[in-house]
Amino acid sequence: MDSIDAAELALSLPEVDPSRASIARIYDFWLGGSQNFEADREAGRRAAEALPTLPAWARANRAFLRHVVDELVTTYGIRQFLDLGSGVPTAGNVHEVAQAVAPEATVVYIDMDPVAIAHARALLADNPTAHAALADLREPPVVLDHPVVRDTIDWSKPVAVLMFAVLHFIPDDADAARIVRAFMEPCGPGSYLAISHGSHDRAALAAQQQAARNYLQFTGVPFTPRSAEQIAPWLTGLEIQPPGLVDVDVWLPSLRDGDTPNVPSLGVLARKGAGAGTAR
Repeated sequence: MDSIDAAELALSLPEVDPSRASIARIYDFWLGGSQNFEADREAGRRAAEALPTLPAWARANRAFLRHVVDELVTTYGIRQFLDLGSGVPTAGNVHEVAQAVAPEATVVYIDMDPVAIAHARALLADNPTAHAALADLREPPVVLDHPVVRDTIDWSKPVAVLMFAVLHFIPDDADAARIVRAFMEPCGPGSYLAISHGSHDRAALAAQQQAARNYLQFTGVPFTPRSAEQIAPWLTGLEIQPPGLVDVDVWLPSLRDGDTPNVPSLGVLARKGAGAGTAR
């Protein structure tokens, strides 16, 4: 990391408008975090009034993230992570899970929310192998050319690209498949892609649609739930790992215990095999 321009790392973050709700900070609110403003809390409350399972969905997604990262480190030996749309740091961050097993593991967090990145940088100030950069995953070439990414990720070795609870904020006309392909293209064989994605809540479709409208009103960001059939083409050429592209509660049966409701969310882990593209 010594080659990263110190001026870039010290770059002041854009001024934050606390009256404008942020998807990263709403998620933090649902998880019980403190890095959010009243506008975020109001947006989170309004969406959850329409669809009360949303906080449970956030917790389930976080549990899935921790499960997958632990599996990537312990079972598949991954030591590099690119976390796209990482959000506000909270309990069980990628670097905490990975470095608990492999202290040498490197992590780069990418988010477009200045508050998320400011808190991530503060959290990681004394961590030499975990870093955070302000960038927009909708612009893969910009992210991949970011100094923090360039000087941290070694594309000649396997990388785990993580996209948890973020692609459902990419509308169809923005071509999520293009984004996924662009980030997997430089990855060498043995790399992995992990995705969690909101799906259609068949038991409460009208409530989900109302929650999405409330969310859009407060954030300006559309929510696009998708089915496994819609997501599967993004994984063309990758080897989907068991149990497949399935409901998150299939990955984590413990989510069905107690009073935790089933949440409309899909999860998948896929491997890039030999012959699936050439690393940079």
